[in-house]
Amino acid sequence: MLEPAAVTAVMRALADPTRRAVFERIAGADEVTVVELTRGSGVTQGAISQHLKSLKLAGLVAERPEGRNVYYRAAPGGLEPLADWMSHYGVFWRERFASLRALLGELDAAPAPRKDADR
Repeated sequence: MLEPAAVTAVMRALADPTRRAVFERIAGADEVTVVELTRGSGVTQGAISQHLKSLKLAGLVAERPEGRNVYYRAAPGGLEPLADWMSHYGVFWRERFASLRALLGELDAAPAPRKDADR
């Protein structure tokens, strides 16, 4: 069953291009700190922390504190609500496109109207 609140939370979190880039960097690493995410990003450490908070609330990242550092990693299943939603609508659109193809096939097979019939 699709959970609208979970889908909305993931979509909102990934709608921001900077936040999406942060998530992609986290997903591409085993674990990463805020300092590592800030380095070379062109975004302040405070902004990265805010993006991480949104990603965490959406269930997309998990954190592991160790001493003064907090390590972030992509959360298993974090994208599952979005994947389920896309799968649901993938079936919906495949069915609609199949119906459209069938209709267009019928129209192509139908004889063309005679032009002199209107005279």
